[in-house]
Amino acid sequence: MWASGRRRGWFAASAVAACLTLVAVSSALAGSVLPTPISEDPYTNPEGQHKTQVEPDSFGHGNTVVTAFQTGRVFGGGASNIGWATTTNAGRTWTTGMLPGTTIHEGGPWSFISDPAVAYDPEHDVWMISTLAFGMGASVLGAPSAILTSRSTDGGLTWQSPVTTSLGASSFYDKNWIACDTWPASPHYGNCYTEWDDSGLGNRILMSTSTDGGLTWSPAVSPGGLPSGLGGQPVVQPNGTVHVPYTANFGEIRAFRSTDGGVSWTSSVPVASQTTHSVAGGLRDPPLPSAEVDGSGRVYVVWHDCRFRSGCSSNDIVMTTTTDGIVWSQVTRIPIDPPNSGVDHFIPGIGADRGSFGADARLALAYYYYPVSGCSVSTCDLTVGFVSSLDAGATWSAPTQLSGPMKLSWIADTSQGRMVADYISTSFAGGRAIPVFVIAKPPTGSVFSERAAAARLDVTAPPPSTTRTRRDRVRYRAHNYPADALPAAN
Repeated sequence: MWASGRRRGWFAASAVAACLTLVAVSSALAGSVLPTPISEDPYTNPEGQHKTQVEPDSFGHGNTVVTAFQTGRVFGGGASNIGWATTTNAGRTWTTGMLPGTTIHEGGPWSFISDPAVAYDPEHDVWMISTLAFGMGASVLGAPSAILTSRSTDGGLTWQSPVTTSLGASSFYDKNWIACDTWPASPHYGNCYTEWDDSGLGNRILMSTSTDGGLTWSPAVSPGGLPSGLGGQPVVQPNGTVHVPYTANFGEIRAFRSTDGGVSWTSSVPVASQTTHSVAGGLRDPPLPSAEVDGSGRVYVVWHDCRFRSGCSSNDIVMTTTTDGIVWSQVTRIPIDPPNSGVDHFIPGIGADRGSFGADARLALAYYYYPVSGCSVSTCDLTVGFVSSLDAGATWSAPTQLSGPMKLSWIADTSQGRMVADYISTSFAGGRAIPVFVIAKPPTGSVFSERAAAARLDVTAPPPSTTRTRRDRVRYRAHNYPADALPAAN
């Protein structure tokens, strides 16, 4: 639901979901970044909160970025449909629309839909958006549910009706994710992997694999040890190994992997503990991991965590990395501001430039924050920030404000709190970082103005005073903590 860019003014989106809209991106003012709205909720169904868009994911390949987001958020769960936006020129202009054949609002059978995630399969030249659909007839907020995969064969500019990855006829699925093997030298080049959990089985994690560009999917399988968790994000290394970090009970990050193209999956291993501070104002902020991989195969995982703050009074964005999925580096804080600043950081989305390698890997990170952690529902200023690294996270740029501040009353409400997202995303295209997020203006009566947006940003060096030596680079160690089951959160 979040895409950010630069342009002045709002564009007029068509009320017809099948209509495509082209959005131009202008350059930012000197010393600032202007977020560009790239889509708008076209629906008016009474179940949804309009005009709202939340929870984006994105993926970049070459000069193309595709992003997808919930549109018309429903208080009890899910949304009226999933919107999408695609740029083929590294964020200068965007084409946008709504997925067909999904919910009843677009000729599909499902009541609501949620949790969009984007992938690209270069072997078959197919873009994919994985979604969670649920509810039919009188059973609108429970089983049946399904993991769907919508496909585009023309560069993300038009979309087909979805295929069913997995049907939960008597189960309620949650928090799906998708990734494809984009590495031509990999023995499993062109495989795509979808992850989700079954809340009816204690949030048991399930995996499915496609070898034909998302047309068909293998039966769902559980990793070794039947792990339970939420928010798993598959990433694929150049050697074809798939790693899936996830949160086990909002107190630990764990990960499992496959070395045989998704035929089998290992038992999970501990990655790191999680210590989180609940942000003020009742904002929905589950500490889900965000994961990426660079061109040398190093995997980066970030989440929000308060371990470096006195009294756990606010959150930093923290990071750990691995090359083998077994040994993970010591958790480090990303130094956006001093640890005594009182700023609260949360809901991160990390991107890695897959054309960069090793100690020179280029990283980009978007995140939300409150300038003052101890705020109230009426005083919290929800803001979007951005930092980047030219050296695999050894040093980071000064932060840039992308949007905000926004008041919590400007954004959609849910049964788990006000919502911009459970996750956001940052992708690379044409050498630029393209973060995706949500921006909002004051509502007009009961009608919101919460929209997906996008930004084009350079990856820059840190200020001279914050430069660190090579000896300050991350060291590696493993962690060992217990895991637990999770409640569903869609």
